[in-house]
Amino acid sequence: MPSLKALKVRITSVKSTQKITKAMKMVAAAKLRRAQEAAEAARPYSERMAAVMASLASRVTVGPESPKLLAGTGKDQVHLLVVCSSERGLAGGFNSNIARLARRTMEELLAQGKTVKLMFVGKKARAPFARTHKDLIIDTVDMTHVKALAFTDAKAVSEAVVSRYEAGEFDVAHLFFSTFRSALVQTPTRLQIIPAALPAAGDAQSGADASVEYEPDEEAILADLLPKNLAVQVFRALLENAASEQGSRMTAMDSATRNAGDMINRLTITYNRTRQAAITKELIEIISGAEAL
Repeated sequence: MPSLKALKVRITSVKSTQKITKAMKMVAAAKLRRAQEAAEAARPYSERMAAVMASLASRVTVGPESPKLLAGTGKDQVHLLVVCSSERGLAGGFNSNIARLARRTMEELLAQGKTVKLMFVGKKARAPFARTHKDLIIDTVDMTHVKALAFTDAKAVSEAVVSRYEAGEFDVAHLFFSTFRSALVQTPTRLQIIPAALPAAGDAQSGADASVEYEPDEEAILADLLPKNLAVQVFRALLENAASEQGSRMTAMDSATRNAGDMINRLTITYNRTRQAAITKELIEIISGAEAL
């Protein structure tokens, strides 16, 4: 049985940890509200943008002359997985869930004989891949300097992806992030961004009236809008990730705070029992000594 001093030191240590986790929970809760508002505000714009793009795409015949971001390279051999995660840990299963989905996709593609390349936005999901598939990692975007996400951050990521695509480094790109549902629920999501995965032609008519005439023609507009649409989708993914990260961290810190409280109670009970046993032992020794005299 541990000594009274050791128990007291441990109780003090757990209380200090509890104060830290409680503070982190409160900070995450404050950040979550702002991040959730930003993610929810971005959804209608990105969805409308995708609908307009789908409407335009439904009016053109995809062929060799079509924009490359829409038509693709004509091959399906090299896949780029863009995995978005956080720069900091202590966020529950947020990063591991995204990494798990990306790993499952990677293994499926490799089993089909495809070539896979990995690009990370944020470092936390990178670590498990660096241990097993370091040779597949081609880039890591450092986001530690970003305090508040801006469209320019997403645009820089999308431009890096597009430049690699135009250089012929891959044929298909997939984006991995976590869709925010609530503080308790965040859904790992996979989205094909190159070639652009647009809704079916029947659904596209809701994005723009079929009687509308475009000037210049649809292909010219698509060539201009496709890179912007890619940046918008990346921006939405980063905002969803930011909200999911804070929600997951708040939940994890709340659980850690409650667990620390339970541990303090158990240690306090053990401390009191040990102290009582020591007092009883001393009393027995005193009484025994007095009787012996």
